[in-house]
This record gives sequence, structure tokens and C-alpha cells, in this order.
Amino acid sequence: MTTAVPVVTVDGPSGAGKGTVSRLLAGRLGWHLLDSGALYRLVALAGRGSGLDPDDRAGHTLIARTLQCQFGAGPDGSELILLNSLDVTAEVRTEESGAGASRVAAWAEVRETLLDRQRAYARSPGLVADGRDMGTVVFPTAPLKIFLVATASERARRRYNQLKGKDSGVSLAALSREIAARDRQDASRAVSPLVPAEDAVIVDSTSLSAAEVVELVWRLGRQRELWGAGRA
Repeated sequence: MTTAVPVVTVDGPSGAGKGTVSRLLAGRLGWHLLDSGALYRLVALAGRGSGLDPDDRAGHTLIARTLQCQFGAGPDGSELILLNSLDVTAEVRTEESGAGASRVAAWAEVRETLLDRQRAYARSPGLVADGRDMGTVVFPTAPLKIFLVATASERARRRYNQLKGKDSGVSLAALSREIAARDRQDASRAVSPLVPAEDAVIVDSTSLSAAEVVELVWRLGRQRELWGAGRA
């Protein structure tokens, strides 16, 4: 699979900083952004809203095929995700939706259905693709592949800081257990397991800020002549 436009893939486990890094990089470049994890979260969310059994593969595959969603920004520039024209940004980012995404992403039928939809995001002038199999399956010929990691404890701490102001009942210990369980499920699934591409650059973000990771990726892109020195 080849694309006529440059693609940077950013893969890695939950909480490694993929989303933030990808949004910052895409904004700096003026490129398109694909949040593939949000697509799987939307499938799980829509399935729950439709009353599907959590293990109904056929039903969730149909939802993946007919999903009507949009990604954009709110009036203040914040993330905006629409499902059937309704703002579901907050629901998509819950731990429940994350667990649902990990479940449906293990199903080959759902992954295959979403594959063409994801590849269609590769449009001029370029694409930053955030996910778990962007560099291995969706864009295997991407000229720059990043696999972003961080320790499980650091990823749990980051998620805790995101949620504690929204959910007074959030527990760091519980988040640590959920992240560990999701890691095991993502790494051991039969279809598109979470592993770095052979030619991926592995970046440990444990002690780095998002801005520092973006700067590192920026330098790699310039070295590979994906963008010129004249960019900001």
C-alpha cells in the first residue's frame, strides 16, 4: 500500500502521548490528522448506544461500515468529535469507551471495515496518523514511523491528572490496573497486535514533555526531507 502524500505514523500504547503529540505536529505542519483510536471508540460507543451486546461482532461491524462521524475543533480550538451530528467528545474519551475500543479493535471484521476509511485520510499536503497499527498495517510504507512509549506508572499518572478534575471517584490504582489489562489485550490480540514496525523509531516519552517529543519528531522529519528547514 502506497500513498501519494507524506505520512507520519505515531503508534503506541494508551497514555504514551500519541494524541497530543500528533495534534501538535499536524497543527505545526498544517497537515491532516487521523485519530484512529477515536474511530474504534466511536464504534464501541455507538454499539452501546444502540443496545448491542458487547460481544456482537456482526452488529459492531455494521456500525463500523455505516459510522457517521466528524473530527474538528470547537469555538475555543478544543477537540470536537461528532457522532451523527451530536457532540460526543467527552463520552469518547472515557475509560469505558477506551476499554470498548480495545475490545472491538481485536475483531478482524471491524478492523478490515475501518481500513479503507483510515487510508482515505491520506490527503495533500500530508497526514499525521495516530493509532496502534498505523505503521504496521494501515500505512506500512510511511516514510516516518514513530512508536511512542512510556512506563505504565507514568501513563496511569497522566490519565489520572486528566480525569481527577472531571471524576472525583477516579483512582490511580484502578487506572494502573486498567492500563495494564489493556496493554495485555492489545499486545496479544491475533489481529494487528500492538507492536512497533520494524523500521519505527521508538521514542520513550516518560521523562519528556509533548513539546519535546514533537521537536524530536520534527528533527527526524527534516532529516528525511519530509519538510524543509523553512518551516517554523
